[in-house]
Amino acid sequence: MKKLFDTVRDSHDLIFKGLLTVACIGLLVFIFPKVAKFKFEFDKSTPWKHENLLAPFEFPIYKSETELQEERNAIRETLPPYFRIHYTVLADQQAKYINVFEAKWPESELAQQKGLIKRMFDSNSPEADLLKEQHFQAGKAIIQHIYNQGIIQISETIDGKPGDYEIILMDEQNISENKALNAVYTLQTAYDYSQEQLQKTPDLDVDVMTRILDKVMVQNIFFDPETTERVLQEKLDQNSITRGLVSKGEKIIDRGDIVNDERYQKLVSLKLEYEKQAGGTSTYYIILAGQFILITVSVFVLILFLTLFRKDIVNENNRMAFIMVVFTLAVLMANITPRFEWLNIYALPFCLLPIIIRTFYDVRLATFIHVIATVLIGFLAPNGFEFVFLQLITGFVAVFSLVSLRKRSQLLGTAFIIFLTYSIIYLGIAIIQEGNFHSINLKNFAWFAASAGLTLFAFPIIFLFEKAFGFLSDVSLMELSDTNSPLLRKLASKTPGTFQHTLQVANLAEEAVLQIGGDPLLVRTGALYHDIGKMNDPVFFIENQISGVNPHDELSYEESARIIISHVIEGIEMAKKAKLPEHIIDFIRTHHGTTMTMYFYNSYKNDHPGEEIDASLFQYPGPVPFSKETAVLMMADSVEAASRSLKKHDAENISNLVENIIDGQAKQNQFVNADITFKDISTIKKIFKKMLMNIYHVRIEYPE
Repeated sequence: MKKLFDTVRDSHDLIFKGLLTVACIGLLVFIFPKVAKFKFEFDKSTPWKHENLLAPFEFPIYKSETELQEERNAIRETLPPYFRIHYTVLADQQAKYINVFEAKWPESELAQQKGLIKRMFDSNSPEADLLKEQHFQAGKAIIQHIYNQGIIQISETIDGKPGDYEIILMDEQNISENKALNAVYTLQTAYDYSQEQLQKTPDLDVDVMTRILDKVMVQNIFFDPETTERVLQEKLDQNSITRGLVSKGEKIIDRGDIVNDERYQKLVSLKLEYEKQAGGTSTYYIILAGQFILITVSVFVLILFLTLFRKDIVNENNRMAFIMVVFTLAVLMANITPRFEWLNIYALPFCLLPIIIRTFYDVRLATFIHVIATVLIGFLAPNGFEFVFLQLITGFVAVFSLVSLRKRSQLLGTAFIIFLTYSIIYLGIAIIQEGNFHSINLKNFAWFAASAGLTLFAFPIIFLFEKAFGFLSDVSLMELSDTNSPLLRKLASKTPGTFQHTLQVANLAEEAVLQIGGDPLLVRTGALYHDIGKMNDPVFFIENQISGVNPHDELSYEESARIIISHVIEGIEMAKKAKLPEHIIDFIRTHHGTTMTMYFYNSYKNDHPGEEIDASLFQYPGPVPFSKETAVLMMADSVEAASRSLKKHDAENISNLVENIIDGQAKQNQFVNADITFKDISTIKKIFKKMLMNIYHVRIEYPE
């Protein structure tokens, strides 16, 4: 049992990676739809490359999306809108008419001219009563007629329609009838009708009757959107999605025949029916086995690539987990569209995968993972070859447009390039398939725009991955390397000499790393922060001593060494308090490695000859550098600091200084854990010598 525990303990990294791989494969197999795939690939306007195809069973011919859309549009255009007429309004307005008439009739000029008002109130007057009744009945007849026909409210559905345009009129009992628009009134036509009738009737005070009728004319026919939409949906649901039938054994297409519209629709129909019928319980486990093989092979190829070419990723669990998580999420995303019929697969931002990988790694890794994921997703896409071709080219272009993602504005440009690439490639494919420009589905361009727009979510997603896996993107490094950030501003104000030193070290290290194939932005950022620990006791560091007084003269060598060494520990504490990323803190930890404070160590030896010395009192805690970037920073830091102490800055002295310091660090095994070669070290020396001579304006002496 102990042996088993020891084996597990010693192999926990391998076990973790194995479980991660199994989880990735299991999840992908689980989400893949368990339906058989039609084994023939075909496109419009291309020759049929397979054997002669006969119908293996009877199946209906499904209408194309264009046909269905045209039929739906025809139904929408021909279905009359539903309106409701409220006949009860007539009784309400008749009652209102009586009240308004009684109030307005005394204002009639005709009544006043005949002197009837006084008689009407003082005594019974047959003449006055007759005149009033004549006006009252004329208005009542007009109201009765208009409201029997109805006054319609103008809505968008009928605005601008001709008079013979039909609507469906429903009353309170849901009894409906078809009516033309000119068979009902609007407020304007009701007013015109009332004027016409008043003018026809002799001896009427048209002015007062107009004012009376105007008070009681209201709409009683209103658009009924609920009923209209319900009936429209019923009509759409009743519309058949098939046309015709293909009998078993009937020829569908021969080898070499061009896939025209009719044959294409038959092939699409056969594919749909085949995948429906082949997805039963009897074939479930066979399909499952096939999917397991394909997914396992894809994941195995990905792991093989990482093992052969990116061992740095395989050796670190968080990096390996990141690759597998991003890869799995990209494939999982493709499974969204089968669950939502309204969503097109081209609307999904598959270019996020290579963009995110490129943010943290190189172009080669991003493009390879994109290829594997896209090919795998192609089994889920409706037109596999078309989808794979479109996504591969667009993904490559997206990665190439982001050789270095350092500004947010770059992603906007990339989103536009993604949309443009999608559109151009789709246009070419559509022209080949359709043979004309008229049949191109313009809706796909909207899906491409949606995909490009969703790509902008790369920034928040990158931020989440940075926090989850402890990574650093170029954008974050650019923000950290801003010398106006609070910590660097404090460094510049409290330790101006150290700040100038860090700038020079950053320049040296950045140029050297660029030449040997490291990350120049990372080493520059690390260089800017590597000496922040000196802010606690700036005067104890020679570059900050401007008064000529050296406080170390009053201290013992051990105490001086302790203060100098402590700037590493204090720098780490400051960095953690400021929540700097671990990648940057690594530069603080390693920039002196396990070297000695040689001046104080040698001085102590000289003053205490023969005494046994505790070397740990004069030694930095380490660790030694473990990457190209941290190793180069150690070299640049030591060389730049030592160059300030040279009495004469000429080519020979600078060359000897660089050689001695870097060779001395190598002899002390400071670079044994770093991925750096002798050739790299030679290149770094040349760069440092050249840059230091430029800094100190050294002229190269040419032979006479």
